[in-house]
Amino acid sequence: MKVGVIGAGAWGTALGIVAARGGSDVVLWSFDGEYKSFDGVDMPGNLRITRDMAEMVDMDAWLVVTPAAFFRDTMTNARTFYNGQPIIICTKGAEPETCAFMSEILQDVIPACSDYGVLSGPQFAAEVARGVPTGSTLAANAKARAVGHEILNKLYLDDSDDVIGAEYCGVGKNAVALICGYNLVAAAGENERAMIFTRTWGEIVKMGCASGAKSETFLGLCGIGDLFLSATSETSRNFSGGMAIARGEEAIGTVEGISALRGLIARAARIGVDVPVLRDMCSKMKL
Repeated sequence: MKVGVIGAGAWGTALGIVAARGGSDVVLWSFDGEYKSFDGVDMPGNLRITRDMAEMVDMDAWLVVTPAAFFRDTMTNARTFYNGQPIIICTKGAEPETCAFMSEILQDVIPACSDYGVLSGPQFAAEVARGVPTGSTLAANAKARAVGHEILNKLYLDDSDDVIGAEYCGVGKNAVALICGYNLVAAAGENERAMIFTRTWGEIVKMGCASGAKSETFLGLCGIGDLFLSATSETSRNFSGGMAIARGEEAIGTVEGISALRGLIARAARIGVDVPVLRDMCSKMKL
């Protein structure tokens, strides 16, 4: 299978490596020709880098791994070369300006794409690149799930058809991880940290269910699995970003939990769900 991976940051490069190890011929698109290298990990011979988006037209499937803030622009540039391929969204987040989830943007920009899904789960890119066992939820229709299993056969994948639920999990865990990092520094004690952790995740589950998500999705790999990974480890950019905010320091790198938290609050207002703890934490962090 020929696989186009759109986005060559850490996660895009790691997924490209995984797909190549699984037997696919991979073309990794990078806007600047650069990609992420991992210590001790060699790039497979059946993976190559390109700056030419036109090469995506011949691919059998796309994995889209561009940052949430650039997802719409990247998909707008890519749609000229869309040729009916299934698309698996591997970006977790919400668009800062509109609070739209990535699947909603894809439907808006490439409405002809009916076979699509979301890959979401507990995934630190460096471990995935090194071959450390990793599981994820693949939420998609049947065709996209079948393609996803073929491409990512080196990963453990749980099947789901709950795309909106997986999106809420991916966005929500970013926001909760940010809050948990902040509270590691700023909370009065561990009791308060546990209380806020539980209540914020509960508000996100409530929002998801109000939007048609399935409650069991939030208990799966894309839900509690990813939440555990991101909200308990300083390796998580969002967790360490929250710690930096609490210390009055500048957060390093891409901290999507900031726009995720703002976006969830705005989305909650639109769908009529009250999220007092998320609002309070956003205010405390002066976001």
